[in-house]
Amino acid sequence: MKQAHIKRVRDLVDGVLLLDKPVGLSSNDALIKAKRVLNAKKAGHTGTLDPFATGLLPLCFGEATKFSQDLLEADKTYETTVHLGITTTTGDTEGEAIDMRDVDVTLAQIDAVLPQFRGPIMQVPPMYSALKRDGKAYYEYAREGITLEREARPVTILKLELISFETPLLKLAVTCSKGTYIRVLGEDIGHALGCGAHLVQLRRTGVGALTIDGMVTLEALQSHEAPLSLLAPVDALLSSFPAVQLTGELAKRFLQGQRLALGKEGLALPETLGRVRVYHDTRLLGTANLQEYAILAPERLIAAAH
Repeated sequence: MKQAHIKRVRDLVDGVLLLDKPVGLSSNDALIKAKRVLNAKKAGHTGTLDPFATGLLPLCFGEATKFSQDLLEADKTYETTVHLGITTTTGDTEGEAIDMRDVDVTLAQIDAVLPQFRGPIMQVPPMYSALKRDGKAYYEYAREGITLEREARPVTILKLELISFETPLLKLAVTCSKGTYIRVLGEDIGHALGCGAHLVQLRRTGVGALTIDGMVTLEALQSHEAPLSLLAPVDALLSSFPAVQLTGELAKRFLQGQRLALGKEGLALPETLGRVRVYHDTRLLGTANLQEYAILAPERLIAAAH
């Protein structure tokens, strides 16, 4: 007799896992593994890390997925090691070497070149990327030996600091805007130094206000007796927003999607207008926009059942 397939019942899990992604694993595979351990019904990540990269990959579960877009837009911080003198097809160790040059570079030359890459710059996306044209990812074209014309895009390098230099390895700390490719930054620095380069190490240490503090490895998650205890609360994603506390009655109206006029409510409000996180006591209700005349306009709401 054929055994009926029993569909696994997933749990309603809310929170954020600050995963230390290992090298060689895609962001999606890391998410699938974590989701399985937590038996979570709904999950998503907040922007991919290359398989070759390691470090901070915030994974969102349940209600936290409503706020994952904020981290997609957030600035990112990395530590990277650039190998001067060798250029590869992918800009990192995943590709094949296509050019090798002698490295005759001084610290003074590096100090002279790095300022060119600070602030707003134009960057050409790499062929080995998940960007799409005509519904097909660039990396798929690249694997077929096709190189497409790509327009340079504006990105901002907020911080670019030299950690160390021992020929041919250049170690850098970078904070950048969304859409920045550190592989391309490394290649461009190598080009400016006249010797070419590729990345041999890339580790993400920050996403918006989130840092490596509290980061968990997959092994630690899989072996933990109570893996759910490793999750940060949903509002860990919103820590950079000012908080607004509502009374019980105002909270009910807020969760119904009503705009609230708070001018005469006697509540403590942030001095600046813009996005805020909204609470009743310790419970997160969602995010909102605090507008002129103390108008609170709901944005993303936490489901009432939570």
